[in-house]
Amino acid sequence: MSAAARDLGILWENAASAHLAAAGLEPLARNFTCRYGEIDLVMRTHEGIVFVEVRYRRRAGHGDGIASVGSAKRAKLVRAATMYLESHPQFADLPCRFDVIACSGTPERPRFEWLPNAFDVEN
Repeated sequence: MSAAARDLGILWENAASAHLAAAGLEPLARNFTCRYGEIDLVMRTHEGIVFVEVRYRRRAGHGDGIASVGSAKRAKLVRAATMYLESHPQFADLPCRFDVIACSGTPERPRFEWLPNAFDVEN
């Protein structure tokens, strides 16, 4: 990934985090990375822990951001979330969910499509 792409990703994660915080979610971690992958944002609600995938698509022809979170990506997110919970045992017994927030526009004038509980986790 180029430095410009990383910088753009940081701008979108900042915008998404601010949007979610304004909606009442408390930021816990950003870019949690483990051998299984990365979780863009880890947030907390009064109900539990929210693992958030931030997606930005410059061109709609490739599908929207939400549609871009396929089964392989979902599996990586679940494994990474498990590692996060193992490394933060104080949250291990709380309910968890996976949200996707699709971003469009510009980071200065963002538009968001937020899908809480975007997918179910198979046991």
